[in-house]
Amino acid sequence: MGQRDKKVFGISWNVFVLGLVSFLNDMSSEMINPVIPKYLTDVLGTGELLGGTLMGAIESLSSLFKVAFGYISDRFRRRKVFIFAGYTLSTFSKGALAFTKHWWDFLSLRVLDRVGKGIRTAPRDALIAESSEKGKTGKSFGFHRMMDTMGAVAGPLVGIGLLYLMRGIEIERAYRYLFLAAAVPGLLSLLIIVLLVKDRGREVRKKIAGVSALKSRNLRLFLLVIAVGALGRYSYAFTLWKAGELGYSLKGEMAFYALFNLMYALSAYPIGVYSDRVGKKRLITAGFLISALASLAFAYARGFGTLVLAFLLYGIYIAIEDTIPRAYMADLAKDFEKGTVIGAYHTVFGIFVFPASVIAGWLWQSYSLTYSFLYAALMNLLAFVMMFLIRDKN
Repeated sequence: MGQRDKKVFGISWNVFVLGLVSFLNDMSSEMINPVIPKYLTDVLGTGELLGGTLMGAIESLSSLFKVAFGYISDRFRRRKVFIFAGYTLSTFSKGALAFTKHWWDFLSLRVLDRVGKGIRTAPRDALIAESSEKGKTGKSFGFHRMMDTMGAVAGPLVGIGLLYLMRGIEIERAYRYLFLAAAVPGLLSLLIIVLLVKDRGREVRKKIAGVSALKSRNLRLFLLVIAVGALGRYSYAFTLWKAGELGYSLKGEMAFYALFNLMYALSAYPIGVYSDRVGKKRLITAGFLISALASLAFAYARGFGTLVLAFLLYGIYIAIEDTIPRAYMADLAKDFEKGTVIGAYHTVFGIFVFPASVIAGWLWQSYSLTYSFLYAALMNLLAFVMMFLIRDKN
């Protein structure tokens, strides 16, 4: 059995190794992500609108690079070099956050992190698709998201532990030490990419010559639905700001965030496997409805129980919508265009997720967080209805 056909726990070698890379990288990211909202408001002194705008800009910018680098990796039939370069930029930018003094240098480093994500994501997703058995892309993407999100569960817990160990240190300095510590798992992930990931791009004999999948009416309509759904995709920071509004401390917020990621991790793999059996379109449609319910729960949460429910529903929604659309796009694309097509999905999502957080931030500043979540619920319900206009068998 060749290296490219080797399996680990029934998963292709590349998918398994890329899952391990994502576990380490997301552990690195999620060690610091839960403290960033408070770091912005308490240390760097941003307000509600600026904070929401910055978080939206950060989450949006990575997607603007994904179609370009997806296309380039298709064109040159190379995936690994872009994956390595993207993770390298992200690892450097996280550690360098320890030296930020103003919101604009913070923003520049977070943008660099997102550029790294933009460089690596479409080539990585294309390599996952190329390394998957036919008809099993949902399983592969589900496994990858599960590993990614297990890192996101471990990250906040490690962050809580480090903050506990630094409890006698001034909070601003503790944040900065945490940023430096977050670079360590990222460095380990780079070593794994160099030694263990196997590039398969040269096995794709035909070079890209136009993107046939994007000419499909159903696919163009699907991208429109993604745009509408993205307008209702608020930054995770809003969920933590909601917990803070209800009186929970930073450690409490991080615990809620770990709960969300635990639900995400436990859901992603079985959802991916299930999508291969029942159809990806059906699960994507259900995901928008679950998101609307999560947003309503956040909007009207007044106590512990409703807030827990909101985070659990939000975890299931993200497990669906961060996993299945990519597998859906990969199934529709030919081998020589997978990077470009998956990149197109990420780019459309990124363009529209930015105004989502700006609008949510404006509603928070002008009215209350309740209106931010109600707006998100409305947009997700609209995306849910629009999914019924797509008539295909995927």
